[in-house]
Amino acid sequence: MENPLLTESQLPYGAPQFDKIRTEHYLPAFKQAIKEAQDEIDAITSCPDAPTFENTIEALEFSGKKLNNISAIFYNILEADADEKMQAIAEEVSPLMTQHSMYVSLNEALFARIKAVWEQRESLGLEKDQLRLLEKTYREFELSGANLSAEDKKLYSEYEEQLSLLSLKFGRNALAATNAWKLELTDSTDLSGLPDYVKDMGASTAAELGKQGWVFDLSYPSYSAFMQFSDRSDLRKKCYMAYNSKAYGGEYDNSEVCIQIADLRLKVANLLGFKTYADYALVERMAKNVTAVHKLLDDLMKPSLPKAKEELAEVLSYAQSCGYTEKALQPWDFSYWSEKYKASKYDLSDELLKPYFQLDSCIDAVFGLATRLYGLQFTPRPDIPGYNKDVKVYDVSDADGKHLALFYADFFPRATKRGGAWMTSFREQSIQNGVEYRPFVSIVTNFSKPTATAPSLLTHYELTTFLHEFGHSIHGMVAQGRYPSLTGTNVARDFVELPSQIMENWGYEPEYLNTFARHYQTGETIPAEYISRIVDSKNYLSAYLQVRQLHFGYLDLAWHDRTSPVHEDIHTLEMNALSKYETLPFVEGTCISTAFSHIFSGGYAAGYYSYKWAEVLEADAFSAFEEKGIFSREVADSFIENVLTKGSTEDEAVLYRRFRGHDPQPEALLRKLGISSNK
Repeated sequence: MENPLLTESQLPYGAPQFDKIRTEHYLPAFKQAIKEAQDEIDAITSCPDAPTFENTIEALEFSGKKLNNISAIFYNILEADADEKMQAIAEEVSPLMTQHSMYVSLNEALFARIKAVWEQRESLGLEKDQLRLLEKTYREFELSGANLSAEDKKLYSEYEEQLSLLSLKFGRNALAATNAWKLELTDSTDLSGLPDYVKDMGASTAAELGKQGWVFDLSYPSYSAFMQFSDRSDLRKKCYMAYNSKAYGGEYDNSEVCIQIADLRLKVANLLGFKTYADYALVERMAKNVTAVHKLLDDLMKPSLPKAKEELAEVLSYAQSCGYTEKALQPWDFSYWSEKYKASKYDLSDELLKPYFQLDSCIDAVFGLATRLYGLQFTPRPDIPGYNKDVKVYDVSDADGKHLALFYADFFPRATKRGGAWMTSFREQSIQNGVEYRPFVSIVTNFSKPTATAPSLLTHYELTTFLHEFGHSIHGMVAQGRYPSLTGTNVARDFVELPSQIMENWGYEPEYLNTFARHYQTGETIPAEYISRIVDSKNYLSAYLQVRQLHFGYLDLAWHDRTSPVHEDIHTLEMNALSKYETLPFVEGTCISTAFSHIFSGGYAAGYYSYKWAEVLEADAFSAFEEKGIFSREVADSFIENVLTKGSTEDEAVLYRRFRGHDPQPEALLRKLGISSNK
């Protein structure tokens, strides 16, 4: 029987054969592709000719293509549509992939050839992107233990293998803990305060589970809506405790997993000559060192914390004026009262706005923005299969009709999908042997499904999430380069959020919102008054929300900017890291780290600060559009030419300066958020 992961796709552009791929195809495909990839490495190391850029660096860059394609399909579906069989295969494949990675990164003959090319780099007449690829390749090998002794290489391999398994275990526990908890309601009086669409969501979930009444779970649309609208503080507390103690104790406990991961990462860093894991992780980032990260977090926290406390005092005062009897705002009451205060202060609520943000019209509008700024065109391709029936596929072309990418959109929650929203790729852009391979890009979200009574409607926050992830997608779609590891979103971790975060700004621009926000039942354009309230409310709780994000940044550093193993328990570590920045009271029995997937299974270890770093970049970058007009083709052309198409073919700081003419300053972000830095 043919394995569709190993045969060449006959679909347009060589798109993945999702309609033919079955779970049982993965393991044999991985095994064969790993063997082929290793044969390609052996061909490089046994080459009788002296090492050159072409026969070593370029050959390595394009090796393992089949394995890369299979990995991209498998690991993306593992995040978006994984059943228990897929998770079992992941456990079997993980050590195989780690061993292969070690076969490459600790291959002495291969590194000797790379080093030989590196040492003669000045005399090779390399082009900019070639020199960049050589530097990146040499540094990656160095950071993966290539200069270690044989004994230390063995240790390094063991640590990495353990880390890959622990990371999988962390993700599996977090997902299982999320899926394990449900709030089941059978009495309609328990639904007090819930808008109809939230009740419908609860009824749909109950029906899917074959239960009576209403079921709310820990998926973000369900949890956040219940916390915002339910009048029942006791039920909100139940939900809050479940959501904020995910994988903390019980059957799916991640407490020890977090500690084991942090300790192993420290061992890896020490082995490679770094004091902390953060020092090691930041070598390849724009920040370059942990001092710069601490400075960024501190520079933003100092003016934000007092402002955040003022904001919370305002919400508490409002709640008390409505009969709230607590002396401090309890965390499970925060979303409820902040939503009510926001509605009172700005006469604005998700419930009021959602009818104007029907998903289908938002899709047209987000595509339309990319057309207006960058000339991109989107054509539905129902003939190209997605990996799930909910996935829609689009052909993306430039203004001249030239194909740029395939775009896979996967909008709705399901039990096999992790929470949150993200962009990913099934294939990177590259040029090999004169043939250009255009990218396959995807966004995955958890927007509310259509119900029996209403289409899928987005909150304004979800609209900005869509814009954010689509910004990442554009970065992938328009990539121009030769080498896949330098194109698209393969940039420094603290630069990668610039193209996504800058897109969120249009979600607050009246000139843009007026083009598409219409009531799904009446067709009425969103009232100008609503738009002005959206703009006025943009910085509602901005200091509190900034402090919350900075919390995550500090917690990340507490795990990774340490010179000794974790001796304290997870609760003590969190309190030490965060208590001085507390806004809402800490609740016994809750824990952030055990479900902090970004840093323990999502690639953001010692990198969570990069969201804020990128916010500083985008606040400065978007001001270029504000100066020339939010649809300025002049600014858009410069942004696409100097940032979006370039990937990391040059140093990201150089690319940014070329676009903006100067380095970004934190002050730009503080100004945007309405927070004075002079407090």
